[in-house]
Amino acid sequence: MKMTFRWYGKNDPVTLEKIKQIPGMTGVVTALYTIPVGEMWDEASILKTKKAVNDAGLEMEVIESVPVHEEIKLGSNKRDKLIENYKGTIRNLGKAGVKVICYNFMPVFDWVRSELKFRTDDGSNCLAYRQATVDALDPRKNSLSLPGWDESYTKEQLSGLLERYRDVSAEKLFENMVYFLEKIIPVCEECDVKMAVHPDDPPWGLFGLPRIICNEKDLDKLFAAVPSKYNGLTFCTGSLGAGRSNDLVKMAGKYASAGRIHFLHSRNIKFDDCGGGCNFHESPHPTEFGSLDMYGILKALYDNGFDGYTRPDHGRNIWGEDGRPGYGLYDRALGAMYIYGMWEAIKKTAENKE
Repeated sequence: MKMTFRWYGKNDPVTLEKIKQIPGMTGVVTALYTIPVGEMWDEASILKTKKAVNDAGLEMEVIESVPVHEEIKLGSNKRDKLIENYKGTIRNLGKAGVKVICYNFMPVFDWVRSELKFRTDDGSNCLAYRQATVDALDPRKNSLSLPGWDESYTKEQLSGLLERYRDVSAEKLFENMVYFLEKIIPVCEECDVKMAVHPDDPPWGLFGLPRIICNEKDLDKLFAAVPSKYNGLTFCTGSLGAGRSNDLVKMAGKYASAGRIHFLHSRNIKFDDCGGGCNFHESPHPTEFGSLDMYGILKALYDNGFDGYTRPDHGRNIWGEDGRPGYGLYDRALGAMYIYGMWEAIKKTAENKE
């Protein structure tokens, strides 16, 4: 397993030099954040970012993410040109040695939380989700700013986009996803770049919009529709884990053995039973501090042959750090060492039994 760390580019206060000092760290997961969604990433810009990463003694083999334009998700007559741009980006990333692209197919909104700085019992703060808060919002009417909302839209633009999605059912959105993948996967195979879809976060519909990558049934349907192994998964424990009916240990073993997990987001969440089952907050990574069986998940991955990329996902702000919500240095570094140590223990235990 290759340990990586999310890096938001030259303006990220978590610098490459700091990331390099985390034991076991092999590379960073990053993107080109200045290129508008839908435009092709040029080779020169990719190589410039890669050089900065390599000069720090790290690799750049995973990109998170190359966003999918809303016109592709909507299935409009503009999608083919945008898909051609996406193909060009894949080719240029492949030339630069990138092996995995993490992406999502969530309409309009990416990950959504209701709080950025939920205060926990130990005095740290973290991301949290409260269903009642989200239910009380109407993005068509309110001028709002919530974690995961794309603030590049004006209220009028957002309202217009949501109106266009009124006629897009879950079935239609899935058809549009398959259309997209059938166009790009041959290029992925040619360039040896794997696509790793990130599950919907949280894994249920929001504001009347469909979400289609939420559970085992959804993933089975996707892999049956596009059988190539280059069509794979970012196994995000926190996103899938928010769905209480998801059996993460079973799913980890199943999709690892099938060769579908190309990237692993390792994080824990804690369910808050304050008015319903859809409330949770981010927790420290070890099993005992959250609601997910992190040991069981990692063991299932190891036992079924997973040997890909991972990164510690959403951390708390601890020790006085006031970092990017979910992406400070200290707690994610602790998480990386927990995952690294757990993997070593699982591996050595298995080897000693042979």
